[in-house]
Amino acid sequence: MFFLLSKVLDFLLLPVVWLLVLLVAALLTRRPGRQRRLLLVTLVLLVLGTNNALVNEALLAWELPPVGLRELPRHADAAILLTGITNTGKSPHDRVYLHDGADRLTNALWLWRAGRVRYILVSGGSGAVFRKAHTEAEDLITLLHLAGVPDSVLIREDKSRNTRENALFTQRIVQARPELDTLLLVTSAFHQRRALGCFARVGLQPQPFPAGFFSSNRAASPDYWLVPSSDALDRWSLLLHEISGYAVYKVLGYL
Repeated sequence: MFFLLSKVLDFLLLPVVWLLVLLVAALLTRRPGRQRRLLLVTLVLLVLGTNNALVNEALLAWELPPVGLRELPRHADAAILLTGITNTGKSPHDRVYLHDGADRLTNALWLWRAGRVRYILVSGGSGAVFRKAHTEAEDLITLLHLAGVPDSVLIREDKSRNTRENALFTQRIVQARPELDTLLLVTSAFHQRRALGCFARVGLQPQPFPAGFFSSNRAASPDYWLVPSSDALDRWSLLLHEISGYAVYKVLGYL
């Protein structure tokens, strides 16, 4: 039930949905004064929502900052790689499709190649609502195999469907394997706050290693501050989804 409700909440938090609702309301109202106000609110939201600088500042405030390799333990036991970066609905199904946030995978691979971790623990089941699909852990392990990572390095957790379950099922694996002591948590920078809270709740204290940044460095150029960007709406959707998810998890006691 929680999984389905989260999908509904995702839809309701889309700024595009808000804009469409306001436009439909303006078209349906028979009062000129109310129509003007609704159209004005729609215009203001559209201008603010497509401003790249505003959403970037919000993301910079929410995302955890990058962590340099020098700040990490010299030899950690495992990198916990959270999934959520594959597209299982794309055909043909003879390969793995990645979307935004794929830096989670490349950063985990980088950590192993650099000798900073002994194992990569891939955590994530299927995000499909009505049909069974390949688990995301299975897909990412396929890519890690292609990158030359042997089975002896990989640990699979493919039952979880959300961040809470990522933490719960990973904790069971870590509890059964005493050699997994020093942990790094590899997930998108915007997702680190909620993920760290969930892992702390089950008794794990991994060091964050943010990846897949949706923010960029501030710029002084006019296009950064003034030129509208349709991509800004997508990033607002992402940020609102994550902040609402954090709030819901907090209320439910998952953090």
